[in-house]
Amino acid sequence: MAVKEYELVIFDWDGTLMDSLAKIVNCMQLAAKDAKLNILEPVAIHEIIGLELGIAIEQLYPGVTAEQVAYVRQRYSHHYVESEQQPCLFYPGVEVMLQQLADKGKTLSIATGKSRKGLDRVLGAVNLQPMFNGTRCADETESKPSPAMIYELLELHGVKPEKAVMIGDTEFDMEMAQNAGVDRLAVSWGAHDVERLHVYSPVASVDSAAELASFLLR
Repeated sequence: MAVKEYELVIFDWDGTLMDSLAKIVNCMQLAAKDAKLNILEPVAIHEIIGLELGIAIEQLYPGVTAEQVAYVRQRYSHHYVESEQQPCLFYPGVEVMLQQLADKGKTLSIATGKSRKGLDRVLGAVNLQPMFNGTRCADETESKPSPAMIYELLELHGVKPEKAVMIGDTEFDMEMAQNAGVDRLAVSWGAHDVERLHVYSPVASVDSAAELASFLLR
């Protein structure tokens, strides 16, 4: 069987490239405390990582009002910006992996549940804006698992679905890719157990950034 080569490699951000899950959990718990809502356990908050923030809040707290959602969103953003005095780190080997892919001419993009302001802020902090050609955020198009982000990136680059792959750590990433008709690749170190991602028939699941680079450059 011929080895499939991808022109466009689309990454999720939180839980795939950046080790930010603990920060997301902490900021959501602080926002819930501010709003006098139940403070949920990390495992519950992991379930919504990857969704647009408003949708995530509604799923965590069924029955909340629009005013409560707006307040929790504002407090979450406040705590997240405050916490950036201690920046998150990439998962081991991620920066080397990204450079290897770029050096081989792969087009790298991002499809994330982060806000545009949040993604631009973190990309600036880690000096990686030039690495990524095209990014889509949940507050400027439809949230995962809608295929909208991927459709827009495919159109931006003029790439056919069969020449793209989506890499992520949650069911939302896998379902979005499946809905868009592109291959998906699961990482084992993120928010959702990798066995759950296998339901979406990924082309591979990997346990390290080095293994991911080897698969994409084989």
